[in-house]
Amino acid sequence: MMLQDILEKVQARSGPDFLQKDPVRFPRQFSSFADQEAVAFVSAALAYGQVGIILRHVEDLIGRMGKSPADFIANFTPRRDAAYLRGFKHRFNDAKDLACLFWLMRGMIETAGSLENFFGQGDDGGATITSALASFCRRALAQDVTPFYAGGRLPARAGVRYFFPSPEGGSACKRLCMFLRWVVRPDDGIDLGLWTTIAPARLVLPLDTHTGRISRLLGLSARRTADWKMALEVTERLRAFDASDPVRFDFALAHLGISEGCRGRQGEVCRSCAVASCCLCGGGPPEKNGG
Repeated sequence: MMLQDILEKVQARSGPDFLQKDPVRFPRQFSSFADQEAVAFVSAALAYGQVGIILRHVEDLIGRMGKSPADFIANFTPRRDAAYLRGFKHRFNDAKDLACLFWLMRGMIETAGSLENFFGQGDDGGATITSALASFCRRALAQDVTPFYAGGRLPARAGVRYFFPSPEGGSACKRLCMFLRWVVRPDDGIDLGLWTTIAPARLVLPLDTHTGRISRLLGLSARRTADWKMALEVTERLRAFDASDPVRFDFALAHLGISEGCRGRQGEVCRSCAVASCCLCGGGPPEKNGG
């Protein structure tokens, strides 16, 4: 069986059980466009580290934002509302970083009406979202941050920068690409289908250390570093499976590690792994994969 057929089966069974282990579950708890968009961005921004900790911290943060996270951000005033974030910390980022993020999000939404429109203002319509994403990060970080930093400019080491990695620096931009996957792809019970101005064909796979490792094991890339070049390469290989929606297999690839226990080493998990016949660990021929 070819890798595409196997991934189709993995994707088909990646339903509610997997969803509960994924931060995309949080925006799905809301019904309005504004709340879903805001919660999706915040949830994706914090999606680094151990899954259990991510889910716990995102749930905590959303709880601090009240019934309408979009309203909380739209009316966010640092002097008044920073108290709601006091004591919050997620690995590298603390309450000040989140307050600054909300301030930047408020500015983007005030400027353009939504994060979708703000993103679109820098979109050149290229084959992928590479340049649009770079522009989004530049413009987001160029906003006035006087309430947080004297002079209104972000210092080079400002923690909020961690939420806006750019392909211009070579980063795989996993969390931003994941946010884009959530809001751009059609609503399939996992992704949200919020944005209408970007075609799913232009998305880039949200690549991190784990999906990078699994992609190498499946022969989708030989690159050793999970960077933007590798993300583009894996996306291009997946494009051979579905040119109009190449990243729809991302949820399946990610949950081979998150939910099914793949650690990139041959072992007990390989016996029941759906992709073992196409994987180096399972003895498969990865050089034949990818179209």
